[in-house]
Amino acid sequence: MNKNYFLLIALLISSISFGQIWSEDFGSYAENTGIEGDGAGGVANIGDYPGGVTWTLDATNSGLFNSSDFAKTVGGVFTFRDTDGAGGVTWESELINISAATSPVTFQLTASNNAGGFETSDFYNVYYSVDGGPFTLIADWNGLGDATTTIFGEKGGVDWGTVETISQSGISGSTLQIRVQALINASAEQFFLDDISVFEGAASPSLTLTAPTDNNVFAPGTTSVDVEFVAQNIDLMIAGNQVNVTVNMGATDADVTSPYAIPTTNGGTYDVTVELLEGGMVVDTKMVSFSVANITTVNNITELRAGTEGEYYELNNEAIISYIVTENTRNQKYIQDAGAGILIDDTAGTLSAPLNIGDGIFGLQGQLSSFSGVLQFVPIANVPGASSTGNSLTPLYVTANELATNGEVYESRLIRLLNVTFADMGMFSDNTNYTVTTDGGTDSTVCRVSFGDEDLIGTTIPAVAVDIIGLGGEFNGTYQILPRYAADIDTTLSNDEFDTTSFSMYPNPVNGTTVTITSASNSTKEVQVYSILGKQVINTTITNTLNVAELQTGIYVVRITENGKSATKKLVIK
Repeated sequence: MNKNYFLLIALLISSISFGQIWSEDFGSYAENTGIEGDGAGGVANIGDYPGGVTWTLDATNSGLFNSSDFAKTVGGVFTFRDTDGAGGVTWESELINISAATSPVTFQLTASNNAGGFETSDFYNVYYSVDGGPFTLIADWNGLGDATTTIFGEKGGVDWGTVETISQSGISGSTLQIRVQALINASAEQFFLDDISVFEGAASPSLTLTAPTDNNVFAPGTTSVDVEFVAQNIDLMIAGNQVNVTVNMGATDADVTSPYAIPTTNGGTYDVTVELLEGGMVVDTKMVSFSVANITTVNNITELRAGTEGEYYELNNEAIISYIVTENTRNQKYIQDAGAGILIDDTAGTLSAPLNIGDGIFGLQGQLSSFSGVLQFVPIANVPGASSTGNSLTPLYVTANELATNGEVYESRLIRLLNVTFADMGMFSDNTNYTVTTDGGTDSTVCRVSFGDEDLIGTTIPAVAVDIIGLGGEFNGTYQILPRYAADIDTTLSNDEFDTTSFSMYPNPVNGTTVTITSASNSTKEVQVYSILGKQVINTTITNTLNVAELQTGIYVVRITENGKSATKKLVIK
């Protein structure tokens, strides 16, 4: 930053040497001079504005509301914050008298931002008017905008993160007026305007780096990074006018062109110095640093889920696709192995190989991220194709209480929610949460219908107890089950009446070898016991006593059927 300030001072001194006509650095006003929202949909003037300044502000097409929405001086810099609306806020200079100039006039200003996470709808436009004529846009400055904007907040998926000295030379006339229009639609985003000067002569030579952004971290496997730059106000065809590049304080590569390719390796860090020379003398210097991330190998999805968001991993084992989301453009796939599951979020379409539900994927590489609490894996490399096909997955058996209290274990895995009833009636709708409760009990959880192009949408919500098959989901700590198809709402048990209070099972947890199951009728009972992985481990007929001596320590699901009625409970073996 200091280097940029020194260079700016040098530019201003150079400008003065050509004959400065007018300047504005916003340093002479009271702090917070400008306008802000008044909290009632209006605009309040603050500080020295409007009587003590040489410029005007127009917020007619802006959505300033609260005092945190403003266009004002902050620390000697004019700052635009949350100026959304049809046209943002417009800053406009006074009429500047340039009639005494004996040669064409140049104006320049510095434009920057706080790297607050911008969108393509955010823009920073610079205009000028000569002799009261129409305002002319300085379009697509250094490739950061387009034909209708000077600079986008984001272009090509990358935030504008550079300090730009925007200039216009060759102006002749009697008066000049400068206009800056800024629109940003979030309070975390800010645009800055500073150091405006008008002078005779051409602007000094300058250099702008357009790529990469400073401190960018490239994905593992990146073997080359292009440093892109633009030189202004200089003819690089003249001997001695050139651009030099130095990487990591090594040998300087002289007289290079943009883009300049730098070979890279995983784990490498690169500090790049780019110098602009005029007549063999350095007149501007810019620096940028970037790195290439390492990749960590994990053996299963459990290890992957224990990783760090933002880091890169390779899954050195096979995972099976349980579901492919087809209604959006994110190319999402749910995958799982024997121990865990995760959601692939592939907006870039990196996994272009044909893949289907039931296919295996081996060697998947990506970056960990999350959205609303759901852990995601963003691919950085394609795979050759399916490592296996036709795999079937058995849903994990889970109760409403278990899903609600221990849902992280089941996130993005195929599960079967046992013996629940819906509180709602009618038909299933897309993007809707439904409360489901254990039949005859009070434990509840959320069934979310979110796959809008599947046949579940528009089917009737059952009025009887059901099992729900789906994917374990989450929304900011609230765990859910996400059914996919109409067949995932299993009503095969709907002719039975489930009532978990009609029988008792004790002791539970179990330390011994037997469990007693009693009911009012004390009739013969059919009992199935399932592991939490959905595997049936006991299938027997009893009157009261169930032998559990062969069961390992853990959690099991017990389904009991007596006289045509069934119920389900959780059993803990210690």
